[in-house]
Amino acid sequence: MFKTFINAFKVKDVRRKIFYVLMMLVVIRLGSQMPVPGVNTSFFANYFANNTNEAFSFLNAFTGGGFDRFSIFALSITPYITSSIIIQLLTIAIPQLEEMQRDGEEGRKKMTAITRYVTVGLALFESVAMAVGFGRQGLLTTFNAVNVIVVVAALTAGSAFLMWVGEQINDKGVGNGISMVLLINILSRIPQDMVTLYETFVKGKTIARGLLMWIIIAVVIIAVVVLVLILNGAERRIPVQYSKKMAGRKMVGGQSSNIPLKVNTAGVIPIIFASSIMSFPSIILSFVGKSDIKGIGGTLIKMLNSNNWFDKTNPVASLGLILYIVLVVFFAYFYTSITFNPMEVADNMKKQGGFIPGIRPGKSTVDYLNNLLSYIIFIGAAGLTIVAVIPFFFNGFFKANVSFGGTSLIIIASVILETLKQIESMMLVRNYKGFLND
Repeated sequence: MFKTFINAFKVKDVRRKIFYVLMMLVVIRLGSQMPVPGVNTSFFANYFANNTNEAFSFLNAFTGGGFDRFSIFALSITPYITSSIIIQLLTIAIPQLEEMQRDGEEGRKKMTAITRYVTVGLALFESVAMAVGFGRQGLLTTFNAVNVIVVVAALTAGSAFLMWVGEQINDKGVGNGISMVLLINILSRIPQDMVTLYETFVKGKTIARGLLMWIIIAVVIIAVVVLVLILNGAERRIPVQYSKKMAGRKMVGGQSSNIPLKVNTAGVIPIIFASSIMSFPSIILSFVGKSDIKGIGGTLIKMLNSNNWFDKTNPVASLGLILYIVLVVFFAYFYTSITFNPMEVADNMKKQGGFIPGIRPGKSTVDYLNNLLSYIIFIGAAGLTIVAVIPFFFNGFFKANVSFGGTSLIIIASVILETLKQIESMMLVRNYKGFLND
């Protein structure tokens, strides 16, 4: 695939698309450095230094540091991701949305338009909450209506602009635009995370001990990346046989095919959902300026914060990890249930004369797919949990305080692989065109 990427630069059309993506990524990084007018740019830097709020650390990683600088891209593409998930979930509750989803290209355009409106609405809501909630605590140089309006307008416009950039990359570039925005933001944080690892584990040590720590760090990172690649590429292929039938005077059909079921069927969605739910109470308390509550309530809040898990000084907080694992497994099953319908798959196979060898068409096929899917989802959820928990362990037990974790690594691996596959497909299409033209 890397050879394909290198060869792609030799093709004018593909090279133009790649350079367009690179140009857009530069624009994204420049915008992440531009602070919103009327804000105290050191507010969140001091906030992160005095608080271990996992929710905002998660958001800061997805914005490439744009959040702690409170740039115009502080919200990044997260409102669009949230709105896309909400609309997808609503398709099972609202018949009209389900019909749009099945209406092909025309329905897809309507769904995209609805997603855009919801994105702007979420961005507006989040920016108002930040401007008012944190503005009272010192984010704004002067807390007044004008500065609040400026912050709300800048953050909403920034999020809408990134949504537009993502769509332009889809149309004129290569790869998935929204994924590309996330990728460049996550990658931009890695150098700073390497510096943090150096200062935590290597600085001040002897040469031999420092070298040993670097080897251990490299082994752990490589092991997690390999696990992510295995999890991302693993799939179970269900064989499907199509019966022969008469078409005029000829027998057609009879070919074999398969249904590929990815082991990690839900991707990073379960982690995002679980993290969002567990961080919601902390976010609300931060907005109202009461993030330092004591007693049982304070203990429960610490249990919901992944930065406190595996902390030797506060073992009770690690109980929150159990809830996190339960949520990840639950959302893995839930999200897969709305994106893969065994009954619909079985009906389509039956209409086309297909069947799974050894399984009768109809209800038996549906039951077989349900049982197999339950088994696969559990394996995928277990692998996803391991990938997510490893960084939590090092952050909590060794106080590594790095921003990239299982979610970030899965996004990096999946986006790079999918982009390389798309470039490879473009190269294959070009070769076919050249052959036909000859």
